[in-house]
Amino acid sequence: MKLGVREGVLYDEQRPDWDAAGPRPVRWSLWYPATDDARECDIKERSWFRKAAVARDAPIRPSNRPYPLVLLSHGTGGSAAGLEWLARRLVDRGFVALGVDHHGNTGSEPYRAEGFACLWERAPDLSFMLDRSGDWLSDLASRIDADRVFAAGFSAGAYSVMLLLGAVTQFSQFEPSRLKPGGPRGPREFPDLADHIPSLLRTSGVFRQSWSRMSRPYRDDRIAAALLCAPGRSVLGFDEESLKTVEAPALILVGDADKAAPAEECSSWLHQRLTRSALKIFGGGLGHYVFVPEGTGLGFAFAAELFTDPPGIERAAVHDEIAELSVALFRSADVGARA
Repeated sequence: MKLGVREGVLYDEQRPDWDAAGPRPVRWSLWYPATDDARECDIKERSWFRKAAVARDAPIRPSNRPYPLVLLSHGTGGSAAGLEWLARRLVDRGFVALGVDHHGNTGSEPYRAEGFACLWERAPDLSFMLDRSGDWLSDLASRIDADRVFAAGFSAGAYSVMLLLGAVTQFSQFEPSRLKPGGPRGPREFPDLADHIPSLLRTSGVFRQSWSRMSRPYRDDRIAAALLCAPGRSVLGFDEESLKTVEAPALILVGDADKAAPAEECSSWLHQRLTRSALKIFGGGLGHYVFVPEGTGLGFAFAAELFTDPPGIERAAVHDEIAELSVALFRSADVGARA
């Protein structure tokens, strides 16, 4: 099946950007089945990630029924492109996928401490896209079913998706009062994050407003089921009572050798507190970054740790299995909703 892709940017007028210079940008990428006669072109840009050929802005492939929609939320410091591997596999299996770049917390723009500290701002990006579906669906509106919606997220993206399911943040992982002696003061991409928070609270009105929204509910009942890939330590900041209210089914996937988000500390902790979740721990020494794309030569040259798996592990095969598991979850939830 040929892979169509469209991209754009919308602006959330209800929230400012981190500079208070205008509305919050929400850049989006949509992957969908393209018509058989669409012209696919290899992506020419230099990238750390292997990417499939795409038919840019092609017509959508006709079907007897509109395609269900999967929202994608990238890991901290990543981008929607980092979940292209999942998007194209979902497209091959009869879905469309919509990913966003979370402002200030994405590699598609300069990193901002505000975007890394205020992870709860990511969930409204996804709800905003559903609210404004008419602006990006355009001529695809009759072919995509925006009422059959699922979500998938990796690492901080799993945290974002959990907020949509009904989790409520009780505290931020890197607020100074929560830091453990000798422990990390920020994620891999922003290692001194905690040191920025006190000054931002003093000097940035936009940051203070966001910080005050930390414990707001961001539940979106349009999400029927969710795939949670290697949820990070940020989930430990959830109010445990709020987790009891989550009704949508969730599948949690994690590698047995994940050092960034250890399975027992993060995924198992979350699974034990959800009433409708399943947990699969991949064996074979798989780490946190098995959930990012396969690497190019450029990727291996600059960040080999992101793309190197144990001997005998084929990342593409792991990605195929993840896609099959996620589609089984989404289809089961879809049937249940229509029963």
